[in-house]
Amino acid sequence: MRLLVLLVGSLAMIGPSCFAADGDAGHGAGIYQRCLACHSLQHSRSGPRHCGVFGRKAGTLPGYAYSQAMKKSGIIWDETNLNRFLENPLKTLPGTKMAYAGVKDAKDRADLIAYLKQATRDPAICD
Repeated sequence: MRLLVLLVGSLAMIGPSCFAADGDAGHGAGIYQRCLACHSLQHSRSGPRHCGVFGRKAGTLPGYAYSQAMKKSGIIWDETNLNRFLENPLKTLPGTKMAYAGVKDAKDRADLIAYLKQATRDPAICD
């Protein structure tokens, strides 16, 4: 029992973003459909493109007009920061132009992040 308590406590300290690598990219592709109204992998729309998002500093994609909040955020997009932002963009970064309520379900966020990681590494999509 003590081992179980230690394991659960350790997982709680790590946080939900650690599960993004284990997310279901296939399910995440379906969740990404919600994003397509504003985003695309390859082209900026009313939101910036997602190719190249991992490791990119927020607010720096050339040719996209970001909010001042995003430009000044200092965020580097990784699984942890995407997980936090996607849960509630307006709360996480007040002043962002992303007026989406967020992806509330932690598993859905993990699946979406897994899909983004897979799709944005595909040279046929993001060359």
